[in-house]
Amino acid sequence: MTAGAGGGRSAQLKHTGLRSGWTTGACATAATTAAYTALLTGDFPDPVTITLPKGQTPAFALAAEELADGYAMAGIVKDAGDDPDVTHGALVRVAVRLLPAGTGVVFRAGPGVGTVTRPGLPLEVGEPAINPVPRQLMREHVARVAAEHGGTGDVEITVSVDHGEEIARSTWNPRLGILGGLSILGTTGVVVPYSCSAWIDSIRRGVDVARAAGRRHVAGCTGSTSERTVTSLYGLPEDALLDMGDFAGAVLKYVRRHPVDRLTVCGGFAKLSKLAAGHLDLHSARSQVDKGFLAELARRGGADEELAAEVAAANTGLAALQLCAAAGVPLGDLVAATARDEALVVLRGAPVTVDVVCVDRAGTVVGRSEPRGPQQP
Repeated sequence: MTAGAGGGRSAQLKHTGLRSGWTTGACATAATTAAYTALLTGDFPDPVTITLPKGQTPAFALAAEELADGYAMAGIVKDAGDDPDVTHGALVRVAVRLLPAGTGVVFRAGPGVGTVTRPGLPLEVGEPAINPVPRQLMREHVARVAAEHGGTGDVEITVSVDHGEEIARSTWNPRLGILGGLSILGTTGVVVPYSCSAWIDSIRRGVDVARAAGRRHVAGCTGSTSERTVTSLYGLPEDALLDMGDFAGAVLKYVRRHPVDRLTVCGGFAKLSKLAAGHLDLHSARSQVDKGFLAELARRGGADEELAAEVAAANTGLAALQLCAAAGVPLGDLVAATARDEALVVLRGAPVTVDVVCVDRAGTVVGRSEPRGPQQP
């Protein structure tokens, strides 16, 4: 895709016509602003306008409001734009209560917002799953409203999400030890459609949680089938499993900076053949199975030229694998070993031992490497 003026993701969005949306953190900030304003003035601003970290000033319509003595609640429906976000359409509610002067801002998890139960996240165990940037954004807006309307800025903020506990089952939260509901997220306040950043961030948080739990062996898996396989092979606990999807590079680069003793990479044969060929993004739209590369690996494994030509002309990676299996050529093991070696290149000498497991769609192991560390030949 050719970038337009300004370049980067914003240019891509202009080209595709995709619409941006707002994070749960932005929605919670807007609801907080509306509720606290109503507490101090008796009226809810509707729409309510906030200022995001990069200077945008979106306005949000209120979907719910309630005002009583010392208490106000405002609700905003999250609009994720054209992103396939599981929280799109969720009603984010914030209840604000006045506290004695000097108390500061206190955050609570209401129904549908999770609580942190494991170390390794940017929040302490026992804290509501309201991330640091949304907390700061809410504090700043509370201070602005207080300055404008004569308040002290001492409030209790309780964030809730209707049906949040049910929605959270479709997220990483249970595995990360965030129980009871969703996280209130967002670093910019803006949801970029089809952004990879949220998934990559969840990979990083998964590594953090595993390290904090003392896990010395973690596994990056391309999906649920490979997770089941790696669990059966190594008996790893759930918090040692990283749902890396197509982002093998994200796992390797983060583990390079935050090492664990051992990393297993497990996934479908075709995807891991891309890693073996040097691709770090395994998505079908961004990298393809190179059958010529597979043919060269097959030659290394003893394939004659006739078989190598058949592999190069195969319709899919699976077909190439089956051709080699019938001829007794261990293409799966060769792909696994080569992918392991590519992973070690990306790790750049980090003290991590790596092994790779290739599976088919049923989860059967079709290729496996020996574990190898940075100093091993």
